[in-house]
Amino acid sequence: MTQYYVATELADRFSPNDLFNQVDHLTGEIYREVANRRTIKVRIGDRNYFAKIHHGVGWKEIFKNLVQGRLPVLGARNEWLAISHLERAGVPTMTAALFCEEGMDPSKRRSAILTCSLENKISLEDFETEDLVLKRRLIQKIAQMASGMHGAGINHRDYYLCHFLMDYPVRGEPGLHLIDLHRAQLRKAVPARWLEKDLGGLLFSALEKNLTRRDLLRFVRTYSDGDLRSALRGREGLWKRVLKRAEKLYLQDHDQLSSNAARLLEQP
Repeated sequence: MTQYYVATELADRFSPNDLFNQVDHLTGEIYREVANRRTIKVRIGDRNYFAKIHHGVGWKEIFKNLVQGRLPVLGARNEWLAISHLERAGVPTMTAALFCEEGMDPSKRRSAILTCSLENKISLEDFETEDLVLKRRLIQKIAQMASGMHGAGINHRDYYLCHFLMDYPVRGEPGLHLIDLHRAQLRKAVPARWLEKDLGGLLFSALEKNLTRRDLLRFVRTYSDGDLRSALRGREGLWKRVLKRAEKLYLQDHDQLSSNAARLLEQP
């Protein structure tokens, strides 16, 4: 059984028949290539696209993930569904131009997705600013996106600053886009432990960004969409666990906390 979507702009470039093989034979700049998945940047017509092409992962990989308590990523469907849900929730992300999936056997299922390339962007991991107004706007924007994503029942699982792309150079209100959704999970509501992992990962990736405790509180208030006292009183346990999660991740790469990280992660 084959499922597919092709945007109007690509309708004259791809046939629904044998769609996966058409995408699989695209050539371009290789961004990532592992045993069963590759990501390439391709030029089609006058636009650039990213193609993520998934071949079957095999039962060995599926069982390994299940034994480790992780849901295996079987293909491009996660990203396809996450993009759709984020769009409905008003969270800026990638634009899907093509999706296809074939095969009933989950170990042999093949799938692919094409997303429009986000041009003239910079990763927030690489962005530095001394502009306090811009920094505050970015914190509020990221918090709004996190709240919208989690409110839509999506947890990212790789929720770091490197997966936020910002329009660059910045003109007025910063424009952000959330990318790399292939491991995202979708439910009616995100379980608490996955909220902690997303938010803890995000904080960990920002620990050396010259943040202040006031910046963290600004994020909490915006994420909770209410006054700060209510946000802390209602979810005090969540935010404490987020701090611990960020600390744990930091200490996996460092022998000890930096002075700035220690100041930010101090429990209230």
